[in-house]
Amino acid sequence: MKAPPRLYVDDPLSADMDLSLSREAAHYVSSVMRRRVGDPLRLFDGQSGEWLARITKAERKSVQVHIETQSRPFVPVPDLCLLFAPVKKSRSEFIIEKATELGVRSLQSVQTQRTTARPLRDDRMALIVREAAEQTERLDLPDIFPPQSLAQVLEGWDEERVLFFCDEAGEDEDQPWGGKAGRAQPMLKALERRNAQAKAAILIGPEGGFTPEERQSLRALNFVQPVTLGPRILRADTAALAALSLWQAACGDWISA
Repeated sequence: MKAPPRLYVDDPLSADMDLSLSREAAHYVSSVMRRRVGDPLRLFDGQSGEWLARITKAERKSVQVHIETQSRPFVPVPDLCLLFAPVKKSRSEFIIEKATELGVRSLQSVQTQRTTARPLRDDRMALIVREAAEQTERLDLPDIFPPQSLAQVLEGWDEERVLFFCDEAGEDEDQPWGGKAGRAQPMLKALERRNAQAKAAILIGPEGGFTPEERQSLRALNFVQPVTLGPRILRADTAALAALSLWQAACGDWISA
């Protein structure tokens, strides 16, 4: 038996309440999924878990539901932020979708010196995040922060949050791992020493990578951990998936799944 359709709603949910779905959600439920009065739905609001609801009115532009009971309690995802430089539209959309699926808590678009693409519109990012969360059984939506320059992001940084800087250029092969002059450490090795409960962030560069000046500035900061994702130069969207997967496997909620 197929599970009931799952939808995100903006309204706070609680047991035994009645709710009118948005016009967009109503169209999806009644016209796309062809659900009728009495059919079940699963709803989540990003704060209170997941709720079982029952359709009490079903029209093309209007659907009302009654919230029956909580089916899953809210469990927050680990505090991981993905910072990424905008790339081509389809690839930026891919990064946002897969980052949501992989469990990031927040997303930050970062303008670097070699960034040529424009950030996605806020409403487009929000739609991608919502649909990915609905499909992957997430109980919340990642926060989407306004675009900023790399300098602005670093200036206002919370130094309790380690920033894993995915450095595709590396350093002198004769130097030891780590340090301002050393090579970027393999990310999995760097993660072995991290507290799984600690706040973290991952920084992915644009097409063309970071400039020498940006790399030097990043490496000079105490909260920055340069890491490498292997011997090959990865595209930005591939690098984001690789880094997020490594972090989840070593420190995230994959451990307890």
